[in-house]
Amino acid sequence: MKEPDALTHVRSFIGMMEKENLPQEVIDSFVYYYHKIIHGETGIIYNKDIECVRENEITYSKDLSGYSEAGKKAIQNTVRIVLNGGLGTSMGLNKAKSLIEVRDGKTFLDIIVQQSQKANIRLAFMNSFGTYMDTAEALQKMNLSVFPILFLQHKYPKVLRDGLGPALWPKNKKIEWNPPGHGDIYTALHTSGMLDKLLSEGINYAFISNSDNLGADIDEAILGYFAENKIPFLMEVADRTPSDLKGGHIARHKNGQLILREAAQCLDSELGAFCDTTCYSFFNTNNIWINLIYLKNLIKEKGFVYLPFIMNPKTLDPRDEKSPEIYQIETAMGSAISLFEGATVVRVPRTRFYPVKKCSDLLAVRSDCYLIKDEKLIINPERKLQTIRINLDSKFYGKIDRFNERFKEGVPSLINCESLSIYGDVVFENNVKIAGNIVIKNTGNTCAVVKKNTVVNNDITF
Repeated sequence: MKEPDALTHVRSFIGMMEKENLPQEVIDSFVYYYHKIIHGETGIIYNKDIECVRENEITYSKDLSGYSEAGKKAIQNTVRIVLNGGLGTSMGLNKAKSLIEVRDGKTFLDIIVQQSQKANIRLAFMNSFGTYMDTAEALQKMNLSVFPILFLQHKYPKVLRDGLGPALWPKNKKIEWNPPGHGDIYTALHTSGMLDKLLSEGINYAFISNSDNLGADIDEAILGYFAENKIPFLMEVADRTPSDLKGGHIARHKNGQLILREAAQCLDSELGAFCDTTCYSFFNTNNIWINLIYLKNLIKEKGFVYLPFIMNPKTLDPRDEKSPEIYQIETAMGSAISLFEGATVVRVPRTRFYPVKKCSDLLAVRSDCYLIKDEKLIINPERKLQTIRINLDSKFYGKIDRFNERFKEGVPSLINCESLSIYGDVVFENNVKIAGNIVIKNTGNTCAVVKKNTVVNNDITF
């Protein structure tokens, strides 16, 4: 890009951000990443620069039970921070995703609050501008004795792929902006004053997780291990399977430092290597433990937490594929593992990772495959299988309202189901049981019905 054009664009971006009253640190961070883009950097992490991390290099959480007592003592110095910026647009929502009912009349938010009350731990939510009011109103209705901490994620302007200028959209100016990824949490904690406030209250440790992951409660053994060994940054990782290939994997840079590589940071020609689970065997659960004293010192030393960046290609209007092509500049919270000297990972069981990203995930969680025990989502002990594969026709089940309509009499029993695929419009009456590997297909133009008390152990075609 020609230097005059670049300077003009930078001034335009700065003007947009100043008009939105964004903190100077946020403006500086965007300009920092933007300069990388105009100078040809892509955020790509090349396979030649990294190495596999082997099982014998990683501590397993099952071996940490001796730290439980230390963890119980450290609870009083710990905050649980929940990433709550998602609107659930992929599931057809325009409100906080954490307000979806999970099961037994409880939302994600209900369960998170109850988990934190049971653990007697301070609770905080990082919201986006789109989820702040929804979340605050829902929490106020709970009449909590200690109200959770709420703080805001920032936003970045979208960048046109053609010419790298601001992506302007006068008919809906809101979509000119994108969340900068959950890597913004470090800046948001700092600029909101929350980091200093927590440290002044003796809160030295933070456990951070996604609001849609109900397996991510406080683990006292991991907390004790983290606190006792004065670890600055700890990432929980789990064994990587073919269903986890979109998520970031850990690796070791040739300089010896652990790093996180996301799919968007990988060349198309190296996606085969990225997907190699025999080498890159562990994925980031996005359950992160941070020593807030170390974080404060890092910000004091560097002025900003400079994370590896991601250029995420999108269309300006996510609902309009014909709208201009843009880049979203984003960062991942877990990529900070490369910035903290002494950072480490702990291998955890799959039970600490139950994300709900789509309605198919929600069907599994609402079914009898899982139970909620002590405010924690667990696999039903009567289930012989650890995982279930569900594929739902996006036309009829992709949005939460249509999904709920088709299961309004109750979710089928899936305790003995290994996989389920549904094609076409199918409604389920109550007390349906599905077992084995099942395909249900409606090839007609009218709604098909699986009648009450039906046992489905063979494929069905209507």
